[in-house]
Amino acid sequence: MTIFSSKIETFRFGSDQRVFGKLQFIGGLDLTSNNALFGAFSSIRFRPDGAHFVGVLDTAHWLEGRIERDPSGRLSGLADVTVTSMKDRQGRTESAKARMDSEGVALRDGQVLVSFEGDARVDVYPDPGFTQSRPLKTLPILLPRDRLKRNRSLEMVAVSPQDSPLAGAPVIVAELSFDKDDHLLAAVLEGPRKGVFGVVQKDPFAVTDGAFLPNGDLLLLERRFSFAAGLGMEIRRIKGDDIRPGAVVDGEVLISADLGYQIDNMEGLDVVVQPDGDIHLILVSDDNHSILERSLMLEFKLLP
Repeated sequence: MTIFSSKIETFRFGSDQRVFGKLQFIGGLDLTSNNALFGAFSSIRFRPDGAHFVGVLDTAHWLEGRIERDPSGRLSGLADVTVTSMKDRQGRTESAKARMDSEGVALRDGQVLVSFEGDARVDVYPDPGFTQSRPLKTLPILLPRDRLKRNRSLEMVAVSPQDSPLAGAPVIVAELSFDKDDHLLAAVLEGPRKGVFGVVQKDPFAVTDGAFLPNGDLLLLERRFSFAAGLGMEIRRIKGDDIRPGAVVDGEVLISADLGYQIDNMEGLDVVVQPDGDIHLILVSDDNHSILERSLMLEFKLLP
């Protein structure tokens, strides 16, 4: 599959500003392809080499490839990109969106975890071999299903660091489904802090993805949309030690952006530790296979 890349040199339109909140803009790409399957990014995770990635599209497809960089280290393109239809629990491909609305992905030793909306669940696939396999099992999500909105449920799944308070457990946060106190439903699915917790919702934002920092803090990517105000996004940092059963967590907003910036329908976020120890964030957007939206990949450095 051939991917065409146009570089994004500045984040804010008409400005050479580089620092936004607690992040420094490194660079970005506007991505297109003549293959109709490409697009609709929901989530992305990078392999330990920081170049190869695994992603899911909300059309029940796997996305694999690697990023390329120019001599200055900025994103320059994607290579070796493949899109493969995901198999459901019966081994079927090209499944109906109601069953296979894949929204989040996470990697851990020997496994790829995928969260789904509609039929809300977290399925576990083998790694390697996930593109040719049906799920090995489904993890209990712990959340009350009667409170999960069909199209506003499990947008994200993220695996915590092994040496963090959550001890490598997967964590889920609902997009816009609430507990009885109007907090976003969330859960630690395994380990010493297994249980349900709440996340303060920042109206009008909805959670679209999340990723853990090496120290165990959780970053949440959040998106807003209205016809009056247009698109917006923010990234919030939740202290890892605050996450425990029964807790209600909130955190500092690291960056906030609207249509005055190079954003679109931002849906995916991952943390990539560089060889020199710098922590980078890579974001992707979901173009919904629409000519009115873009598939973007943006890279930021987390400032000390």
